[in-house]
Order: sequence, then structure tokens, then C-alpha cells
Amino acid sequence: MSNIRLFFPKSLSINLTAKLDKSQSHYVNKVMRIKENEVFSLFNSSGEWEAKILKVSKSIVEFNIIKQLRQKENIKELWLAFSPIKSNYFNFMIQKATELGVTKFFPIIFNRTIVRKINKGRLEKVIIEASEQSSRINLPSIEEPQNLKDFLNNKMDLIFTDLNSENKKLDLKKLTNKPACIIIGPEGDFSEIEREQILSFEGVQPIKINENILRSETAVISAISIINYCLDL
Repeated sequence: MSNIRLFFPKSLSINLTAKLDKSQSHYVNKVMRIKENEVFSLFNSSGEWEAKILKVSKSIVEFNIIKQLRQKENIKELWLAFSPIKSNYFNFMIQKATELGVTKFFPIIFNRTIVRKINKGRLEKVIIEASEQSSRINLPSIEEPQNLKDFLNNKMDLIFTDLNSENKKLDLKKLTNKPACIIIGPEGDFSEIEREQILSFEGVQPIKINENILRSETAVISAISIINYCLDL
């Protein structure tokens, strides 16, 4: 089987015959040059499936599902709350966070947030591409931008990356079965009012991930990697 993995948003099942969209058909047929009777894999939240190309007609690939390769994953929820940043760095951050296992993204508009709008459609494409590359089955979701007050209404174990904290270790005993959420500040850091709001959240754990001041995308990768290690994800 080829190493091609594509996200397929519709239902998948044994013996299903269907067609790829124009973009995916072009990629499979013209870029990767996969021919009739050759196989590749498709995935969505139901699992991963092996598909055989039946024919290519008017540049559209028709396929048939042969077998299931992997079943639906049961995974620990790992959320990321962050301030939107400039486009190129933003795409990179979302890509790497997806590869590292984040299951839901929360763009937060903080007092010192500079970029206040996101291109959600573009970010969803980045998420799909990163999931295809990293062998993930479940695609992370991305919420609409919201303020800190609304975000703090979520039920979660909040891990607060705080430069002012002296704590450098995560207390695993304080974590529950709720989603674990890492919150990363804007480029100008949290305001004092925001710090107070976050620190007053029930069950929050402040943690210093590095002595240096990190760029937002660097802080995200560092924090997720540390939390993954601590939670054995």
C-alpha cells in the first residue's frame, strides 16, 4: 500500500464505492501518480480504511473501500488556548500542535492580543494536512475567537504557563478526568487582571516552562511536549 493518507469527511465502510473531490483526485492521480487497482488509505473519526482505485474519469478518482486498518481512537482530551498571531507563525503553530496531539483549539482575544481575526477555513486545512502527515485519525476542532471570561466557563483542568510562577512541576494528582487545557499568553504577556482571572479558576495549575521569554509558537510546542511527557500521551 502507498503511504498516502487522506481525510475523507463522509461516512466510510467496507465495500463503499465513492469519489474523491477534485483537489484530492488531482493529488492522488497527478502528483502521486497512483493508478487504477493501486491502494491508499482514507480516515476520519470512524477510523482508517484501505481504499482501491477503481477508475479515473475526467480527472476524478473513484475508489472502493477494501478493509478497515484502524478503529476509532479513544484519546485523552488535550486543549490549547492561545492568542492569535501573525499568519505564517500561526499556521506553523497550529500544524505542530496538531502533530503533538491537541484535540481542540481555543483562540482567545486577550487585552494585549495584536491579531484579532483568524482565517478559520485556512487553519482547518492546516489541521487536515497535519493530521494526514502525522497518522492521526481524529481531527482537532477549532473554536471561534472568544474573550477570556467566556473561555473560563469551560469545565477543564487548566495548565497556566506563567512566567511569574516559581513552580516548574505539574502535580498529576490534581488532574481529573476533565480535558487538560494549556493556556498560552499573547506576545505582550497576560495583563495583571487576566492573570488574576486565570489564577482564580478552580483547579488551575500555574507552571513556568522555561526561564527565557519564548515566542508564542515556541511556547506552544514546548508546553505541549512537557504536558505530553507528564501525562504519558
